[in-house]
Amino acid sequence: MTRHIGIVACSAEGAALCYRTICSEAAALLGPHAHPEISLHSHSLADYMDPIQRGDWDTVGDIMLSSANKLHAAGADFLICPDNTIHQAMLHVTPSSPLPWLHIAKVVADEAARRGYRRIALTGTKWLVESGVYPEQLTERHIEYSRPNAQERAEINRIIMDELVYGADPQGAFRPESIAYLQQVITRLRDECTCDAVLLGCTEIPLILNDTNSPLPTLDSTRLLARAALKQAVS
Repeated sequence: MTRHIGIVACSAEGAALCYRTICSEAAALLGPHAHPEISLHSHSLADYMDPIQRGDWDTVGDIMLSSANKLHAAGADFLICPDNTIHQAMLHVTPSSPLPWLHIAKVVADEAARRGYRRIALTGTKWLVESGVYPEQLTERHIEYSRPNAQERAEINRIIMDELVYGADPQGAFRPESIAYLQQVITRLRDECTCDAVLLGCTEIPLILNDTNSPLPTLDSTRLLARAALKQAVS
């Protein structure tokens, strides 16, 4: 038997990548075409964006709990959220949650420690990068971190919210200048801050960056969370 995974979705592209990763990698553990039972619930991203813009993380948490309760009713055994930004609401979510969660930043920080990284370059939305979500987890593991500067944070946020959350254009391509900009920021953090790995801390960034085109080794938060959920489901 495997455990039933509940996905609390926020942005469509990140949730879809997480779901696909669980399903595609499960066959190696469970046999051809097999994967654990998975349920996904998603409120509209617009429902999240209004309280995020206001910094109202309690309301963000209430929306997450709405999904959690629906997934509990659907039979899920535990929950994941393939969205880094809204993990700022977890202190509000956890005490009232009907089910346990895998925390995306804990999963990524554990992997960073396992690989022996010393300083992580943080990328993601401006809300995530300016928050304590990853610094708290990295510091617990004696790993340092560096943030992009304010101008870089603003432009990366624009790329995420105006481009990546909508997916590729009809021809299946993302804007090459956006990829180049992220590469430029990562290169600066490598050279000026001595970062030895980069957090892909928006679950859409892995759509355009990976170990083949990143100036630093990547910590792909989307796929790492998916693999942790798969491991928990089959253990």
